[in-house]
Amino acid sequence: MFANLVEFPAWLLGIGLVMLVLPGASAAWVDGRALKKDASVLILGGGVAGVIAARTLHEQGITNFTIVEAKSELGGRLASTTFGANGKEFTAELGANWVQGTQTGDGPANPIWSLAQKYGLKTHQNDWLGSIVTYNATGPDDYLDVLNESVDAYTNLTIAAGARVDKGLVDGTARTGYSLLGAKSRTPQVMASEYYLFDTLFGQTPEESSWIASSWAYNFTYNTDVGGFADDNQMSIDPRGFKHIIQAEAAEFLQPHQLRTNSTVKTIKHSDSGVSVVLVSGEVLHADYVLCTFSLGVLQNDDVVFEPALPDWKEEAIQSMTMATYTKIFLQFEEKFWFNTEVGLYADPERGRYPLWQSLDHENFLPGSGIVFVTTTGDYSLRVESLSDEQVQEEVLGVLAAMFPNTTIPAPVAFYFPRWNADPLFRGSFPNWPSSFFSEHHENLRANVGERLWFAGDATSQKYFGYLHGAYFEGVDVATDMAKCIKAGGCVGMKHVQKVTNARPCQV
Repeated sequence: MFANLVEFPAWLLGIGLVMLVLPGASAAWVDGRALKKDASVLILGGGVAGVIAARTLHEQGITNFTIVEAKSELGGRLASTTFGANGKEFTAELGANWVQGTQTGDGPANPIWSLAQKYGLKTHQNDWLGSIVTYNATGPDDYLDVLNESVDAYTNLTIAAGARVDKGLVDGTARTGYSLLGAKSRTPQVMASEYYLFDTLFGQTPEESSWIASSWAYNFTYNTDVGGFADDNQMSIDPRGFKHIIQAEAAEFLQPHQLRTNSTVKTIKHSDSGVSVVLVSGEVLHADYVLCTFSLGVLQNDDVVFEPALPDWKEEAIQSMTMATYTKIFLQFEEKFWFNTEVGLYADPERGRYPLWQSLDHENFLPGSGIVFVTTTGDYSLRVESLSDEQVQEEVLGVLAAMFPNTTIPAPVAFYFPRWNADPLFRGSFPNWPSSFFSEHHENLRANVGERLWFAGDATSQKYFGYLHGAYFEGVDVATDMAKCIKAGGCVGMKHVQKVTNARPCQV
């Protein structure tokens, strides 16, 4: 049923289109430009999209490029740290942690899984539904039956979204979908189960998420009936860090002069004749083309200034998507006192309050590590970031005390969590598609501005927004279009929609 979503029909959300190139054309290539064929390219950002874009240009015979990375290493939101007390330290994944959907038989392989296999990344499958125990605010509480009902409700949500596409019906929030399907109960157990199945996938609540887009993103990754990879999640437990796969891939083709680290971009000046990138240090880099792979959050917060300013159609697209935040809070204890399953689900009267606990001190992951981590998302993550480390530690220890009322909860020997939203290099963890964000907005988010300014990243992937493999595919696809443009001596580039309008006027 979701096969129809691949085409993203124009009537999907009732939009009237103003096209600048022929419908169905990914790019319109023109001749007669004076630009030399060995044009220089600046790739801004060394995450998955940036590295794979660089590899794609290299494979196309274009080698006059430079990756400009603000951090001291490649990886972007593939970020890890050494965590733990002295003598008991382990690698903790602060950002992306899982290959989400791998491969089924000889079907299509998730390219992130292919990289993981290529470089021998140590992973283990998470049994998120078969290895779980549940709690409420007074202690253990077996509501696995409620969780199973929530699994059915989420499955029905995606099926109903496909039916809406088939019938040409408008989008709505995922909450609308749940309600129309009769999933209206708001007990703490139901809220925790729903959170586990929905919020942890998209970083935001059903109220904040598109019913249709959230469904296709899930299905195109996990549902093999519509071309998805596999219904599994492989957790990275490699001491080198999940980032190793992208760093190792870069090492196969990238020359030292093609990478600049510790170089934060301040301003991008673009014109028909080229680009100039001003770094925070004051240094200016010049090139014929620039590919921006910044996170959506960086673009939304004007952490990088464009001169001239981006056109209205581009700015509207950037501001219409959402950059969600997903926070993992790590604790290490001298001895393990918690559940022996992989997951502990906590139902608090307040939805989203420290619900998802995952044990790394498990035979499948890092046995003997003494590490457990709890996840928050969305607005609750923003709340957590507004507090001090001490305040957050006190709160999560209080939740552990509620979960284990007969246990004296000791002080952790190590405690840490990243502040993704506050970090000016990211401003969040991954993009989410709200119900007010139309397919044409997404075309505009992805489209180049003029001939020289291009964009790619996990946010620009229509089928896989927010996923690592979305960033990978965009690195390939956008860099391929750039290569065509360079080899042709110039181009119009990708289509965009000048004005995204309703099919019918609003009735006031």
